[in-house]
Amino acid sequence: MKKIYYLYHVRYEDTDDEDVKVIGIYSSRKQVKLAIERMKKKRDLSIFPTIFRLFKMLLIEKDG
Repeated sequence: MKKIYYLYHVRYEDTDDEDVKVIGIYSSRKQVKLAIERMKKKRDLSIFPTIFRLFKMLLIEKDG
């Protein structure tokens, strides 16, 4: 089994104007942390730098 991390950013959470941006899918938490640091520097996400969400998923490889 492999772990993957699905990272996204939510602006205006729980409102009619909620805006969700998928940041990416990563293979390690270290890559997620680096992505968050990069994204915090982007102008449109820097206003809400703490509203990042992460899902950890397990990939199950099925034999033939």
